[in-house]
Amino acid sequence: MSLTIGLDVGGTKVAAGVVDDRGRIVEKLRRSTPAADPEHTAQVIGTVVTELCHRHPVEAVGLGAAGFVNESRTAVMFAPNLAWRDEPLKKRVEDLVGLPVVVENDANAIAWAEVRFGAARGHDYVVLLAVGTGIGGGIVLGGSLYRGRWGMGGEPGHYRVVPDGRLCGCGNRGCLEQYASGSALVAEAREFARRRPEGAIRLLQLGGGNPDGIGGPQVTQAALEGDPGALRCFQIVGGWLGQGMADLAAILDPGCFVIGGGVSEAGELLLAPARVAFEKALTGRGHRSFADVRVAELGSDAGLVGAADLARLR
Repeated sequence: MSLTIGLDVGGTKVAAGVVDDRGRIVEKLRRSTPAADPEHTAQVIGTVVTELCHRHPVEAVGLGAAGFVNESRTAVMFAPNLAWRDEPLKKRVEDLVGLPVVVENDANAIAWAEVRFGAARGHDYVVLLAVGTGIGGGIVLGGSLYRGRWGMGGEPGHYRVVPDGRLCGCGNRGCLEQYASGSALVAEAREFARRRPEGAIRLLQLGGGNPDGIGGPQVTQAALEGDPGALRCFQIVGGWLGQGMADLAAILDPGCFVIGGGVSEAGELLLAPARVAFEKALTGRGHRSFADVRVAELGSDAGLVGAADLARLR
């Protein structure tokens, strides 16, 4: 049985796991991320890898990093929630642990895990959309992870859907994630509660009487209870998501979309309107097959599972 270590390194935590060749986690650890200190972050990674290596015969290490990874998968060029800037992460960690290291974008690692072991098993053309605070993504074409010329492909949250639209954190306006993400869902609910408080009674109850108290879990709970205002918010955001999927299908023609991230936990509340909008907007509809639209299966462990498998296949 081949064992590798996968790590999911984000702005607040380092999750690490020993993973076998069937995608099963043998042991998992979690540590806080010293996000402001790149050297200290590498030391935390090295410490957790060394601890796991003491208990398991590990062959290699895969790092799923929340940032832009270069084409050779050796460095993180930029990470919005970490202090990594042109960070030679592969060499830094290899020097600490004495094992081969592969660095990959975290959403790419998630996409690979879902193709190998999760919702997209059996599909060779897959687009993963990680719908959370923003929208991350990963693309698998012909059974291989698509990374682009410079290693930075697969960022569907930042293609523009509304010219001169809402300001995005990336600095541009009108990006998809401003309309189809968890942040967009919350913004829709809060705005609805401000404009029509008489129609948002349950949302306001769950938010403590204040529109600013309404978050994603409150919108989901209200929608599950059948609240019309909350359901309308999911219709709007799901509609934008489906339109985005149709645009991506016009370019990439995947056989499967996998919807992950925190908002995907709402299940059909999000996926049902997304499918309707996708099928309505798809170019050439009626003369082509519709891609499967599935919810991700591997949850919060997907990033480390995918990173571990990519290290095995290095």
